[in-house]
Amino acid sequence: MTHPLHTPVVATDGALVRFALADLLAGTPGSMRIEISDAAAAEPWLTRLVGEEHAVEAITVGQIEIPGRPELATLALLLWARRWWPASPVLGVPPLDPALLDLEAAVATAAVESIAEGMLDGFEATPAELFDAAADGVAATAVADEVRDLCLRLSAWFDDRDDVVRAETTAALAAAVEPGQRAYALAAGTDSGPAEDGVVADGRASVDWARVPPGVLDAAEDTVTWRIVAAPAATRLEVEVAGAFADATLTASATHDGEVLAEVPLLLGPGWFAGAADLDDAAARRATSVPIGLIVGVTAEDVTGTTPADRAEVVSLVRARGALPPAGRTLAERAAAAAGDEEF
Repeated sequence: MTHPLHTPVVATDGALVRFALADLLAGTPGSMRIEISDAAAAEPWLTRLVGEEHAVEAITVGQIEIPGRPELATLALLLWARRWWPASPVLGVPPLDPALLDLEAAVATAAVESIAEGMLDGFEATPAELFDAAADGVAATAVADEVRDLCLRLSAWFDDRDDVVRAETTAALAAAVEPGQRAYALAAGTDSGPAEDGVVADGRASVDWARVPPGVLDAAEDTVTWRIVAAPAATRLEVEVAGAFADATLTASATHDGEVLAEVPLLLGPGWFAGAADLDDAAARRATSVPIGLIVGVTAEDVTGTTPADRAEVVSLVRARGALPPAGRTLAERAAAAAGDEEF
């Protein structure tokens, strides 16, 4: 099964709409595959989208491949970026403003609803919910004119659906938005200082993007350093994760053959996360006598992890987007580029 990292998807009412990641990031979403899970739910909007004949064919075989619709391609790209965008100044990939992504996703969701009403019934978020999440974060932005335009488009969409309050709110935001930029807490690395006496084991590790919240940590490899320090009072495990964009509840776990030997709560510092935990005698003996792994984030076995090759491929595809014309990139990307010289 293809990892979600590689398959941008829009979960619609009764179906999944999938795109090829390489095509989507290259700005050439030639086709999309609709996989039907509930024919009764999908039939009304599918008929509106592809016509009755193709809808019947799709329902009969359970799927259909059709030319990509730009509205759905845009939404799929934004949803993918909200979860998987590999922000890393070290790799030349700036972080994206989550408020701008939410605002764009609100407009994209409204556009999909306009071409196939009912398609997004039960969707993860409505245009109203996405706008509400974005509203407080877009008042000052490096792309004020474009934000103003999106707000006015949303205002008209809300007004058409008799959502008077949000129509007025979006119009007011359009009038109030002004040039500015979001500040990010970021450090590309940490300075651990000289080696500490009593270090009996140490190593480096990489963050598995699937195990941490989006938009929190630098996506580069080998950003995690750990060491086990033996002292008279206790043996402790110390962990540092370089490159932090936002706060989150994170834990680092030392593991061996899938077994968790110790857990270290991580706290946000100036651009990094760090923490330490004392090891009991049994954990100390095992951690210093067998090879250990270090996992940042959730350790649940049902999480489908990413590999270094997965991550390298995605970073390469994302970096290539810098060659696209501005219209081929998201508003959040254009804002990051506009602020890039000052931020990084």
